[in-house]
Amino acid sequence: MNGKKKIISTRIVSRKNAGSYKTYEMSKAVEKRLSAYLREMGVEQGVLGVMKATPASDIRQIEPEDMLEMKLVSSLDSLDLLTEGTICQRHPAPENCREVPTNGAPAAVAAVEIKPASPQPVAPSQSRDEEMRFALVRGSNPLCNPDCPEWISAEGVVAAATPGKLRQLLDDAGGRRLPVVVNSPGGDVQAALAAGRLIRERKLDVAVARTDFLDCDPGAVGCSAKDDLHTGLTVDAGGECGSACVVMIAGGVRRLVGSTAHVSLHSLGMGDKVKAYFDEMAIGPALFAAMQAVLYASHRELSQSEVRDFGLTTGPQSADALTGATICRSAPRPDNCRVLPAADAEAKAPAKL
Repeated sequence: MNGKKKIISTRIVSRKNAGSYKTYEMSKAVEKRLSAYLREMGVEQGVLGVMKATPASDIRQIEPEDMLEMKLVSSLDSLDLLTEGTICQRHPAPENCREVPTNGAPAAVAAVEIKPASPQPVAPSQSRDEEMRFALVRGSNPLCNPDCPEWISAEGVVAAATPGKLRQLLDDAGGRRLPVVVNSPGGDVQAALAAGRLIRERKLDVAVARTDFLDCDPGAVGCSAKDDLHTGLTVDAGGECGSACVVMIAGGVRRLVGSTAHVSLHSLGMGDKVKAYFDEMAIGPALFAAMQAVLYASHRELSQSEVRDFGLTTGPQSADALTGATICRSAPRPDNCRVLPAADAEAKAPAKL
């Protein structure tokens, strides 16, 4: 106003507390400079249009395909394209690769007396071989308060007890339609069939991703969530779904696998039952054929195009489409959104100056 910036709102946009942005009213001069900058960078003016059309009190998430069309991104590839461990084996090697000499004489290091540190308790992380563990999780991003998404985290090996544990958690949650975020190397086929049918029976969506718990890991000694509700966020990178896990997630109504999550398969026992199950879930024969073509002792990782072409996924989105901080502003409002009374009171409380 009168040549001065007027702050409308401040929003935290990082998944963790790594920064924030401020939304300002855009003057004609700022709009002109921003438009010129975007043209200089080769970005379409549609980006500016989205900025102007978004109220300062709101935040809009742009879909990857729209960002590509606006030339805001140059590719739909993930960060791995620039940083994964194998890129330096290419010829020519990318400019961000560097060989560090290891045979030179070590630099002199001053002697420092190291005093033994007193032992600190460390919460053990879950092993890939541990049975699948379920936890009810609420999104921790401040952007969603007081109306935040909730989901079921399913991490570990599919075991005989898995369907019963999932049914118990769903019953305890009052029959709410909560998406299931799965991270599993595989496991028992019979249990995966039962869990998948339960997921379809309850009309649940599924996604392959890890859940990063921000309060405490449910498997850690002494971890006790308030009202049995953990806080966390979903992370595609490192999420996996292998062998029998593929059978389990096939039961989802919506099935999502982000670009940095991994899906692998190999031949399974009970072939006739698995084939009939895929037919029951309206998944075409290509997935079963690909599965049976891989030796049991081996595995085949599927590309993004393969999980789509085989009918395993129902869309290109990641787990954020089910658990992201802004989904509860959508219309119609997702079933897994919930306002907690305490969070509502905190959100409405006047700011302390």
